[in-house]
Amino acid sequence: MDTITMEQEKDTAEKKTKGKQMVSGSDALILSLLEEKVDTIFGYPGGQIMPIYDALYNYQDKIRHILVRHEQGAAHAAQAYAQTSGKTGVCFATSGPGATNLITGIANAYGDSIPVVFITGQVPSSLLGSDAFQETDVVGLSMPVTKWNYQVTRASEIPQALAKAFIVANTGRKGPVLIDITKNAQNEEFLFEYERFPKIRSYNPFPQLDMEKVKEAAGLINNSRKPMMFVGHGALLSNAEKEVIQLSEKAGIPAACTLLGLTAFPADHPNYVGMLGMHGNFGPNVKTNESDLIIAVGMRFDDRVTGDLKRYASKAKVVHIEIDAAELDKNVKTTVAIHSDARSAVNALLPYIEFNQHQEWFEEFRACDKKEFDEVIKRECYPSSGKIMMGEIVRKLAEKTNGQAIVTTDVGQQQMIAARYYKHVCPNNFITSGGLGTMGFGLPAAIGAKIGAPGKEVVMIAGDGGFQMTMQEMGTIIQAGIAIKMMVFNNNFLGMVRQWQDMFFEKRYSETHMSTPEFVSIANAYGIRGEKVTEREQLDGALSRMLDCKESYILEIMVENEANIFPMVEPGASVADIRLK
Repeated sequence: MDTITMEQEKDTAEKKTKGKQMVSGSDALILSLLEEKVDTIFGYPGGQIMPIYDALYNYQDKIRHILVRHEQGAAHAAQAYAQTSGKTGVCFATSGPGATNLITGIANAYGDSIPVVFITGQVPSSLLGSDAFQETDVVGLSMPVTKWNYQVTRASEIPQALAKAFIVANTGRKGPVLIDITKNAQNEEFLFEYERFPKIRSYNPFPQLDMEKVKEAAGLINNSRKPMMFVGHGALLSNAEKEVIQLSEKAGIPAACTLLGLTAFPADHPNYVGMLGMHGNFGPNVKTNESDLIIAVGMRFDDRVTGDLKRYASKAKVVHIEIDAAELDKNVKTTVAIHSDARSAVNALLPYIEFNQHQEWFEEFRACDKKEFDEVIKRECYPSSGKIMMGEIVRKLAEKTNGQAIVTTDVGQQQMIAARYYKHVCPNNFITSGGLGTMGFGLPAAIGAKIGAPGKEVVMIAGDGGFQMTMQEMGTIIQAGIAIKMMVFNNNFLGMVRQWQDMFFEKRYSETHMSTPEFVSIANAYGIRGEKVTEREQLDGALSRMLDCKESYILEIMVENEANIFPMVEPGASVADIRLK
């Protein structure tokens, strides 16, 4: 009898441990990441995450770790990696300053709805709340800028926390999550088993499509005389590029993109009418207030797009397709609100859409294009004298790469110029900081973009101010052995701030003039070749040499110091009052 009882207990124990193995919390974390098919991590080690880095040492053949020079760089690189690879980004940092250095990057990913799993080390749970060395409440700090965060204090929590992190980050309105793991949890051993999360109570990232609203929207589209489609980042995040083109072509709708929506609709398509917003194109901004129907696909009516809301789209009914219900009717009152991801909703719309052309409506946009070319583009992109203009550089870059390169930008005038004048024809080939507007984003984003899409040419465009915020990441480029082309537009100013001082502060240039180092010499010190361009005649050859180089390369280009970027919708103005000069 005793023997039978022992055998039964043995069977029960074997069933409980079948498929499980005794591992440390650190090993469990790495094994969980492998279960999620993670093969690349961006990070920086430190005292409270050392057990995890020690475990990572055993998996170097399965996971590539990119050692950055600052945690902010790791966060931006992980974001751009997610955007170009289509995977979830992963980022490591230690506690205290390592974790706080991540916050800007986490907020940036949150503002742009990019799925990244951030993992931070933390002091042992016995020291929590004691102001221990490098203890910081990163869960509290990151709460407003993450979809979900959680502090793990026991090793056995790690697999479930990881599984939940990945499903939350990459479903619904995508975004960053953070898991903070105490050092004792990293060291404890437990029986490891990993299961993906089938569903999470109270979290419904897949809303049921309301077909009555779809049919109502189709009726509005079919009866519209002056429809416009606004294509936002949600179209890229849901892979709806083909569907929005089909909708535009079938119904004859002019399509404009938001800043983050650029590349979701090809710039060389005859139905494309330009970029919306403060420094967008003249036509789509002006015509917003003449349209009788706006179909907003995966965008959130950001204030940089709408200008003065009281005078926005005053003649238009609005169909808004959006995965985040909180965005519906938040800034702009909708006629039909469709709570859905962009691809599902547009796919459902297409069978109910009648063929149309709206030829006269399109001709109004082309008249605007001509006006903008004559008054702005000709001067910026085709100058024959004076200092080099940013617009002509980007135009030449677009011509030489035929729009095939991935362009990452910093934030400021060069960002708007790159958005306006690069030939955006490939989905997800434009990586920029949209929601948060983070200077220093461009270079680490280029690193992540190149690792996420190694077969693509990656060109970073930054100003002299933003480049100096994270240029230490040139060390990461060399250590990772990747080829990135860096273009620094040097006007010895914080250009966009200076422009606002010019226009709104009576040219009182308070602390915006900036002396700069020899960027090429600094790059040379890292082992990166490059050259400095000061004259227009040098530009074409220098661009060719940069693009022909098989290694990383830097071009510092001295540009017009006090050029202002137009068109511009002044803060508080109506989009219809957009200025051309």
